[in-house]
Amino acid sequence: MSSGSAGGDGRAAALSARGSRIASGARGLLDKGFDLYIADPFDRDRNPRGILNLGTSENKLCYDLIQERLTRPDMNYLEPQLLQYSDTQGIESFREEIAKFLTEYAKAPKALNPEHIVVMSGCCAVFATLSTVLCDPGDGYLIPTPYYGGINSKTWLYGGIQPVHVPLFSEVTDEESHPFQLTVEKLEAALQRAKEQGIRVRALILINPHNPLGDIYPAQLLKECLEFAHRYQLHVIIDEIYMLSVYDDTTFTSVLSLDCLPDPERTHFMWGFSKDFGMCGIRVGVLYTRSHEIRKAVNQLAVFHGCPGPVQYVLSQFLSDRDWLDNVYFPTNKKRLKEAQSILVDGLAEIGIPVFKSSGGLYIWADFRKFLKSQTFEAEMELWWKFLDEKLLISPGKAFCCYEPGWFRMVFSDSVDKIYLGIQRLEQMLQTETAEPVANKTSAEEDELSNSEDETSVNHANTSLDEVSETYSDMKKIVVY
Repeated sequence: MSSGSAGGDGRAAALSARGSRIASGARGLLDKGFDLYIADPFDRDRNPRGILNLGTSENKLCYDLIQERLTRPDMNYLEPQLLQYSDTQGIESFREEIAKFLTEYAKAPKALNPEHIVVMSGCCAVFATLSTVLCDPGDGYLIPTPYYGGINSKTWLYGGIQPVHVPLFSEVTDEESHPFQLTVEKLEAALQRAKEQGIRVRALILINPHNPLGDIYPAQLLKECLEFAHRYQLHVIIDEIYMLSVYDDTTFTSVLSLDCLPDPERTHFMWGFSKDFGMCGIRVGVLYTRSHEIRKAVNQLAVFHGCPGPVQYVLSQFLSDRDWLDNVYFPTNKKRLKEAQSILVDGLAEIGIPVFKSSGGLYIWADFRKFLKSQTFEAEMELWWKFLDEKLLISPGKAFCCYEPGWFRMVFSDSVDKIYLGIQRLEQMLQTETAEPVANKTSAEEDELSNSEDETSVNHANTSLDEVSETYSDMKKIVVY
């Protein structure tokens, strides 16, 4: 008897075509770097020569405050309903507390509606479900580069959706005021390129404060981007997961604070507890959308991404304690973020590494271009391996789809001693680098890592990164302080 799904050896295929597509998808460089760290993590006492992780964006500066608040008596509460099935949209009392919290801290002009909120197990789940219900397989979304590369897999695994890059560069033109500046003209150009390639663009994704740049969109630019999307009937997904991690005096404008949105039904806000509250392991993300139809579709998928009842209760208590948030947590977190950022920036300056001026997030965007053997992404990956050989994990620009090789994201939201150790290991490696050529990596694992971003199953709808980088081979160093 023959099998319709049998392979060449007569055995039935283990996976569907969809399962094979998902299984064969290449993991991003951020995931691969984290895997290496997990296998050999730095520990001051047990593994002092382990990998020091300044690559993963986690806020580790306020664990003492969070631990103290989470161990107060009001957190020690359990009732039967918290252990039973609940509304897949999120427990009503939790959504009400989130609505009040966001109304105040995002400076919304009027009270936000709890019915417009969907709670899921992290912003990854929000990206995956929202992109799936907004787009069909093969559709595209505009996104300025560089950007958090994890978005690629979150939007592709479920929905088969592809990014359409809006390339930003460090060189400042006559029409621009700072490096990596987004303009509506660049959005228009990217949209036109996608149309010429037959890609239907359905959405624009913005990250504010930006990851990895750490800058903040001015209110006027935010409004211009919303108007642009409205003209072309595009959905706008705004990821504000670092909304409350602004550490200087720059004014942050949340999309929730705007009085009049050009297209409210197509404007969708995301936020979570991972970054602003240093709770990556809690896995709670929030979607705010006014569209009933979109919430209805998202809720059908939210059943796969629910949050435990006891977690929702604890976080409700957390958000409702305004006195603690306003007088203890937020001022202390801002102070510690600023101090840690200054230590890293100053340390890098002492060894000749300029950084992009940042105002928010947990990281800086550092310029290592002068340390590349050539202005190519192959040279960037070689340098990344040299960092790992020195037991230092930072994130290469290629992981963020940057169009210029040589930029790296470095996370500063960790203890002062780890920041200084990171600078020390970096300096040691760079001193060796100036004296010795970069060693060629030959192992299968290293080849796989170097190529992982090239093997993704999505079409970026733009010129390849390496083709772009060739135009920068004789580029002069641009200081971006």
